[in-house]
Amino acid sequence: MKPQTHIWPEEFIEAEGFVTASATIESSDRQKLWYRVPIEYRSALSSTCDPFVVATILTVMRSGDDCVVHGEVSPSLLSNLEEFQAAWSSWRPDTYRIVPLSAESEREAELASEGNRAISAFSGGVDSCFTALRHRTGGCGRQQRNLEAGLMVRGFDIPLEDGDEIFERAAERSRTMLSSVGMELVPMATNFREAIAIPWEDAFGIAIASCLHLLQRKYTAGLIPSSYGYRALSFPYGSNPVSDPLLSSRSLEIVHDGAIAIRLEKIQALVNWPEAIENLRVCWQGEQKDRNCGRCEKCVRNILNFRAIGAGLPSCFERDVTDDQILKLRVRGGGLDALEGLLAAIPTERATEPWVKALKRTIRRNRAINALEARIPKPWKNRLRQIKKIGG
Repeated sequence: MKPQTHIWPEEFIEAEGFVTASATIESSDRQKLWYRVPIEYRSALSSTCDPFVVATILTVMRSGDDCVVHGEVSPSLLSNLEEFQAAWSSWRPDTYRIVPLSAESEREAELASEGNRAISAFSGGVDSCFTALRHRTGGCGRQQRNLEAGLMVRGFDIPLEDGDEIFERAAERSRTMLSSVGMELVPMATNFREAIAIPWEDAFGIAIASCLHLLQRKYTAGLIPSSYGYRALSFPYGSNPVSDPLLSSRSLEIVHDGAIAIRLEKIQALVNWPEAIENLRVCWQGEQKDRNCGRCEKCVRNILNFRAIGAGLPSCFERDVTDDQILKLRVRGGGLDALEGLLAAIPTERATEPWVKALKRTIRRNRAINALEARIPKPWKNRLRQIKKIGG
């Protein structure tokens, strides 16, 4: 008999001012996946298994197991997930394969009673701020959504093990930005990253979409802010304009938003939003996850984007970047692509400025290092990682 993965939904649990939705995922082992929101959002929570099917889709594709859901799933979601599987199995044929999905009950979830209400994932970074601003200020034409709320998730860039105070301080920054444009902050926590053992660069799109699906009794659209613009798309990547919409159901449309702009253009749009300039949070590598460290690759890259448009150092960063910091950057993949895009956007008359020269040198150096690393056999790479861990 072919191996199967079973999804067993559990009853909502209300305790200490929160409500928790969970399911047990049973295959060769058992994992409990849960999502928790403040009790006032109880009426927004879906009773379907849609969030859990979305959350586990790459897991079953990697294992090759048939997926059996012991609950109710939207047939429109199952249909879309067939095409989602077609995309990811084409991009990563050695990792993901198409598997059958079945449910004890297939029925479309009821549309949110008030209709035409949207919520967007909101980390407090450039991409999510750009999505919030353009929908709240009429900057997206016929793509305009009635964007009422931003969803900030504990357990993604801010780990669950970090204290409540750290998440709350970060959430307060987001709340300040959103309230200034008439939006509500919806906080959520989940153990997705512990329960779903898929590399984050592949999984973060389904992670966000699963959280949005949980709120489908209140919202009809869930927005995922784009990481890359249409002019610099990266495939395969966990969130993209091809596969994100394939995580939709008839009751909740998943929208990949903001790819019309590259990061430099997004930052240009934010410079006149004072609450964003003061509270923007782009850092996930620093020790204090509720603020920007100003030293990691992502912080440096964003500071340089502000510098490139002549905006100076925004107040959300405590210190500026030195040329020496630029020269010492170690960047791979999408981060290096972003630096190259930034360099290409800097006017030629500024090419002789010291920081621009430093940026050129660090891009050349990282290109060379990455090319050399690509030629190292995988067993050697694993051994080098072990040596680095032993060395501390």
